[in-house]
Amino acid sequence: MSLIGTQLQPFTAEAFEKFEFKTITDADLKGKWSVVFFYPADFTFVCPTELEDLADNYAEFQKIGCEIYSVSTDTHFAHKAWHDSSEAIKKVQFPMLGDPTGQLSRNFGVMIESAGLAQRGTFVINPNGRIVACEIHDEGIGRDAKELLRKVQAAQFIEANPGMVCPAKWKPGKDTLKPSIDLVGAI
Repeated sequence: MSLIGTQLQPFTAEAFEKFEFKTITDADLKGKWSVVFFYPADFTFVCPTELEDLADNYAEFQKIGCEIYSVSTDTHFAHKAWHDSSEAIKKVQFPMLGDPTGQLSRNFGVMIESAGLAQRGTFVINPNGRIVACEIHDEGIGRDAKELLRKVQAAQFIEANPGMVCPAKWKPGKDTLKPSIDLVGAI
């Protein structure tokens, strides 16, 4: 079952962010654009490349009013240890949520029960707490922060411009489409 169009479920999680432990709840995501970015585990192989890519592009997400929340089934303590020991993860400034019970991973439908790990799931959530985009990858397939940024920008455009759509490879400032009978078969 798709989560597109559904509301963010209530949650509370402990996080490591900017050298502090913090409690993050669903209320923290309301009122702004958010990306919830699940990955299998700290101290692994593809995961640090993804988080470093997000960290390298974090300022661009911040410019468009979007917060990143990375999540794995590790604890917030493990996130701190990983942050302290990895040059790639030292770049991370966004909240790293711990989900040791797997509840948040289950809420988003990415929990691998047999492994106790989350799949690589990415969810874009609008300021009203509605999931507007999601993508789930196999464990070995890394994601691209620039493509995620483009998807958030497209979601923001669509929300600000009802009735308009963004074609493939759309970027801010490029042409969009207004669906109509005149476009049927004309593209």
